[in-house]
Amino acid sequence: MDNSENRRDPNAPSENGISEQDFQYKKVDDKTDKKEEESAESIEKIFESKEVPSWKKQLTFRAFFVSFVLGILFTFIVMKLNLTTGIIPSLNVSAGLLGFLFVITWTKFLEKSGLLKQPFTRQENTVIQTCVVATSGIASSG
Repeated sequence: MDNSENRRDPNAPSENGISEQDFQYKKVDDKTDKKEEESAESIEKIFESKEVPSWKKQLTFRAFFVSFVLGILFTFIVMKLNLTTGIIPSLNVSAGLLGFLFVITWTKFLEKSGLLKQPFTRQENTVIQTCVVATSGIASSG
């Protein structure tokens, strides 16, 4: 009997229509998906032990101060873009990133000077982003 008949081409589809090589790729993809899910879950596990502060503690002076400064900056940007191009950008990501940058810098400065009372939280960054986007939205529509 000839052995060449028993050997299959790895790229040839089987009865179910999937080649052996595709099956191996699917195994690798499944492993990668599981690793990504585990890493995504681990990020949430980091914050799992931290209690979410009450809404009164999320509304801090530094959040409103940074929101005020960024709100003024973004208001001019939105008005300029609206008047020159007619486009009204949302700037959600920009507001979130700049707010995070400002507050992290402020927090590190206060930490070095020994005046830090409350650490920066994710909820505080959300307050900043919401205020900045609302301020620039008001400027563009009115």
